[in-house]
Amino acid sequence: MTENTSVDKIVATAVSHAVAELYGVNTPAADIAVTPTRKEFEGNLTVVVFPWVKAARCAPEAVGQAIGTWLTEHEPAVEKFNVVKGFLNITLRRSVWCRVLQNMAGKKDFGLTPVTEDSPLIMVEYSSPNTNKPLHLGHVRNNLLGYSLARILSACGNRVVKTNIVNDRGIHICKSMLAWKKWHNGETPESTGIKGDHLIGDCYVDFDKHYKAELSAIKAQHPELTDEEAESRSQLMQEAREMLRLWEAKDPEVRALWEMMNHWVYDGFDATYRRMGVDFDKIYYESDTYLEGKEKVLEGLEKGIMYRREDGSVWADLTDAGLDHKLLLRSDGTSVYMTQDIGTAKLRFKDYPIDRMIYVVGNEQNYHFQVLSLLLDRLGFSWGKDLVHFSYGMVNLPSGRMKSREGTVVDADDLMEKMVQEAAEVARNAGKTEGMTDSEIAAIAEIVGLGALKYFLLKVDPRKNIVFNPSETIDFNGNTGPFIQYTYSRIRSVLRRAEEAGYTIEDYSTVTPNDKEVAMIQRLASFPATVAEAGRTYSPALIANYLYDLAKEYNGFYHDCSILREEDTRVRSLRLQLSATTAAVINTAMSLLGINVPERM
Repeated sequence: MTENTSVDKIVATAVSHAVAELYGVNTPAADIAVTPTRKEFEGNLTVVVFPWVKAARCAPEAVGQAIGTWLTEHEPAVEKFNVVKGFLNITLRRSVWCRVLQNMAGKKDFGLTPVTEDSPLIMVEYSSPNTNKPLHLGHVRNNLLGYSLARILSACGNRVVKTNIVNDRGIHICKSMLAWKKWHNGETPESTGIKGDHLIGDCYVDFDKHYKAELSAIKAQHPELTDEEAESRSQLMQEAREMLRLWEAKDPEVRALWEMMNHWVYDGFDATYRRMGVDFDKIYYESDTYLEGKEKVLEGLEKGIMYRREDGSVWADLTDAGLDHKLLLRSDGTSVYMTQDIGTAKLRFKDYPIDRMIYVVGNEQNYHFQVLSLLLDRLGFSWGKDLVHFSYGMVNLPSGRMKSREGTVVDADDLMEKMVQEAAEVARNAGKTEGMTDSEIAAIAEIVGLGALKYFLLKVDPRKNIVFNPSETIDFNGNTGPFIQYTYSRIRSVLRRAEEAGYTIEDYSTVTPNDKEVAMIQRLASFPATVAEAGRTYSPALIANYLYDLAKEYNGFYHDCSILREEDTRVRSLRLQLSATTAAVINTAMSLLGINVPERM
């Protein structure tokens, strides 16, 4: 048996040799799927034999018997086998699992692929906030997914650049600016004690309230008007559009107000990002990219990639790709969102030699990214055709969608604070805080509360919508972040007590592990494959659910197998090594989700 942590590779290699010798079929080991045996059957690993039935010219059961017999005769790691229809279930020798554990224990970054200068460069865009409102629950899911995805892709051996595009221009920004001038009497974050992004968000809500009141008054006087006609008579909307015109004309007063208010917002965003535990390597701003996009579109017009209509607007004809005609520049020469995305892509490609671009954006924008991918490819961006839209489901409230202009959102700062307070309350009620200082309680509550929130949002398949009721507490039991954090702290406690008792990990290679120990080692050995699959499918949920299964497995092992009271030093060493490796894997896997683990709980 080769010294390999991955027992599935050992079996796949042996099966590859077996089918070559038995049937003359050349099947690379990488193409042979080896999976854990289902619990209702005997065995550790299972191989499906149907791919070789045709060459063998016999029934699947006979093929399984022949391959199984060959393995027991030629592969020392295989002890026995059984065949259920076309499934070959393989049991490995108990001694194999000790060597597998030894190999895992000797790897500093077990489960992670090293990143080199030649590794592919992947850019991941996430967050994409507007500067007219603070971050809310939907942004939290976006940020956590994007940050976790970036960490997972890095763990898979890629160079990763984390990037953010801030929507800092447009009519919505001008609405907040106008509201601040009209109704907020020179308020600042310092004078009010309100976070900058929250203050500007209040301005945005105020504009909407006054605007709706104005529309109601107009419709009351002129009930025959349509909504669009009423809007055209709105003084507030006219003022907001005039402010946008002045901004685009670089009016000094308007630009100064815009810069001041944006500065307040960025300070607020930074504080939220820090507490959330996410960051970026590069931030782009729409105010810088929209003109770049316009330039690129005009370049495409000259090359015949786009066309101009009679009213002066510029379009792209995408009907040959089964899509539609797409507006890129309005008749007045102003850009649309698609144009801004093209401009951002241009700057990014100039800054980085991107191999793959991943946009973490909700599924409402699926069509937008179909169009963007096609346009970027036609405009000469090598990664455009293969860009990835990491399309995730929305986070809704029981009452429906969140609406920032109406103030019906779950604020990110409030949500994080609520989770931290609840974590502290749960700990106090459980009597876990005795002998701890207030600062120690606060530090652990921060880790546990935010861990609960992050895990709750990441354990779900990213493609699925989530209904979140802010009046209900996220459960701290079962498949939760705190359950996994508690398992980690339990292991750390065992290891500290072992050290205090003077126990060291001695040679355990001659131990015959029991069923619980084998199950634990096999679960740990599957971690690298789980990371690789999470990177391939862009799914942090795979890591989260692996963690839950690992924590459950360890707690069952802990309950049934004595560790510190075990008198046989070899067996105790095996169990201490199992515990230490489990803690290391939990720590690594949780870090891929952006979740910290406490030494004590």
